[in-house]
Amino acid sequence: MSEMMKAAVLFGNEDIRYADWEKPLPGPGEVRVRVRAAGICGSDIPRVLSNGAHFYPVVLGHEFSGTVDMLGEGVTGLREGDTVSGAPLKPCMKCADCARGNYSLCKHYSFIGSREQGSFAEYVVLPAVNAVKYSPDVPFEQAAMFEPATVAAHGIACNGYRTGEYTAICGGGTIGMFTAQWAKIFGARRVVVFDLVKERLDLALRLGADAVFDTSDPDYLKKASDYTGGEGFGAVYETAGSPVTVRMAFELAANKASVCCIGTPHTEVVFTPRMWENMNRKEFLLTGSWMSYSAPFPGKEWQLTAECFSDGRLKFDDSFIFRRFSLKDCSEAFSLFKTPGAVKGKVMFTDI
Repeated sequence: MSEMMKAAVLFGNEDIRYADWEKPLPGPGEVRVRVRAAGICGSDIPRVLSNGAHFYPVVLGHEFSGTVDMLGEGVTGLREGDTVSGAPLKPCMKCADCARGNYSLCKHYSFIGSREQGSFAEYVVLPAVNAVKYSPDVPFEQAAMFEPATVAAHGIACNGYRTGEYTAICGGGTIGMFTAQWAKIFGARRVVVFDLVKERLDLALRLGADAVFDTSDPDYLKKASDYTGGEGFGAVYETAGSPVTVRMAFELAANKASVCCIGTPHTEVVFTPRMWENMNRKEFLLTGSWMSYSAPFPGKEWQLTAECFSDGRLKFDDSFIFRRFSLKDCSEAFSLFKTPGAVKGKVMFTDI
């Protein structure tokens, strides 16, 4: 008879329950992790509330931390008790994109927490190469934010980041806050965060932003231009996935700027004639950023995050977390997202 564990199991649309689930065993080259903290990602919300799961029942969750509980055959470099975060992507390692080290672009991938069992559970199994070891001095809640931190780092890399630039962050959510910090670490001239929530702007300043602008101020674009001496921003990151912040990014960009869209829109984004004119006249480079991987897998984004979390260069603030829940209250946690704008930060399971 299989050993059982507890998990937040999605049985159907808006039907997530704390239930018994088969406790996984690691196969060759895999490890089992005792999950200690797991965050709800924006991509989990439509999976639960908008019929967006690949199949049912399924255990979601891909932003997590914990301790290695069991080693599969042939695993080296990890020991039971090691503190690890999990890189959720499982690329095929056979296609042309994987051969080039562009694992984020693999079309034949699997993904922990959507295409297979995830971390909204007491235990999760993953390939040993996906288990990123970090200092045990880093709290589990902070380490559960490895994945968003690496997404931000990947965006910096995709944008061909140049030091000494005025850098704009359009959107002060979790990804935006980490992007701002990476820009500082990599040598931005000045980092400026744009948002309309005062608490987020205050947090940005605590985390090291040089300036912030409240986008509810009708004059914020002029003030931002004045801040750069009329130059505009040489590096611009859209981190909210909103049509508003995409338009904002095009306005803030300097001539010959680099503009990177990290956020994932969930509504239609229309490119207006004004936006096209901005892009054409300024001759800026527009690029996207998807996930957080590079060679050697899982990539420098993950190793740098482990190092910068450990030495304090990449800061964590308690206000990143909007609400903490026990896993048994998973239904209540997801119900928060039914009210637009009600959630202002990360919702995390910390009693698993």
